[in-house]
Amino acid sequence: MRAQNVVAVLASGGLDSCALMGDLARKRTVVPLYIRQGLAWEKAELYWLKKFLKALKNPKVRPLQIFNLPMGDLYPKGHWSLPAEAARQRVARRRVPGCRSDDRAVYLAGRNLALGVKAAVFCVLNKIPAIALGSLGRNPFPDASRRFFRRWAGTLSMGLHARLAIKTPYRALSKSQVIKRGEGFPLALSFSCLAPVGKKHCGRCNKCAERRKAFLKAGVEDATSYSLARAKRGRGD
Repeated sequence: MRAQNVVAVLASGGLDSCALMGDLARKRTVVPLYIRQGLAWEKAELYWLKKFLKALKNPKVRPLQIFNLPMGDLYPKGHWSLPAEAARQRVARRRVPGCRSDDRAVYLAGRNLALGVKAAVFCVLNKIPAIALGSLGRNPFPDASRRFFRRWAGTLSMGLHARLAIKTPYRALSKSQVIKRGEGFPLALSFSCLAPVGKKHCGRCNKCAERRKAFLKAGVEDATSYSLARAKRGRGD
């Protein structure tokens, strides 16, 4: 395969990165990268990401590469993004940004910075010229703007002494537009939840609410497996 036809995708297992992998693999070889950071949802997220890639059945998608980059020691004890101890699990769940929270409530400082460095080193060592992310147009975070990605690509290229591009082809799209674009992919196997119940979406966090609304707006059936916990409680935090 020619290097210029290869792209690494930072795959969270969410709707956007899953649709992006399928989309890019129509014409290019895709290398999916998953980077563990010790966050509460990663076990379920990785389970569904593997199922999605298997169901995608595209020979242009290479085997999933999994790396570790622990961040838990940076966040305060009891932070909503960290796994809860069994005795405190119910308390921790109440701290997770709920369905009525602002999107800025789910911000994790420097996430794209940290993930980008690890992904960039992998790409340079394996002669992959580009990293792609499923960042959307309404992403409010400072490390997800066009200006940031443009400068970040230059910084990574300079620091690693190799030309490396950062691709964000969904920057002009909404989540519902991404769903429409990826309608032929097994998006029900993607995972977007901050407080999974086993391997199911909780149905009441910020990300679950965003997911439900996007499917509804796109006019596409939401075949996601949500926990019954939402039906019992009726609404989020």
